Amino acid sequence: MTDMPKIEVIVPEDELLAEIDKLAETLAPRLTGEWTVVSILIGATPFTSDLMKALARRDIHPTLDVIWLESYRDARESSGRVVVRADLARSVKDKGVIILDDVFDTGRTLAFAKTHMLAKGAREVITCALTQKPWAPRGENGVDYCAIDAPGRYLVGYGMDDAGKYRGLPYIGALD
Repeated sequence: MTDMPKIEVIVPEDELLAEIDKLAETLAPRLTGEWTVVSILIGATPFTSDLMKALARRDIHPTLDVIWLESYRDARESSGRVVVRADLARSVKDKGVIILDDVFDTGRTLAFAKTHMLAKGAREVITCALTQKPWAPRGENGVDYCAIDAPGRYLVGYGMDDAGKYRGLPYIGALD
């Protein structure tokens, strides 16, 4: 087994779950009618699971689907190009869509996903990120909802990885 690098805990598990619950409370009033949660694979998987549970506790039950978009591969910086590795399984025509991502950084992935959902006929699209970096776009080009403002460090854990490793950590950590 290889030595695990030093990972500083940035957001412990209990705080992470509390912030996701607050996000569900904020989103709940908006989610009337038919909605689909679209999780961006692979990183948003734990966030999606916990947000779906928090919404269910509020008796909100959107359809769940996934899209596999890739812009990083195994690098620590975006390639600048978003590729669809696997598309939605269900139609979003005339439905509201909430797109979930793990990190809002440059904004390219969520902008691509939003345009993609609108092209598929979604009636409206809300973007939502677990974390956002300090330099991420704000305002009109920003994410609609974010659970945690993250430091400008390389994050791992809770779905976020370093070349595929550390996604299963139950907290958000920084790897320098």
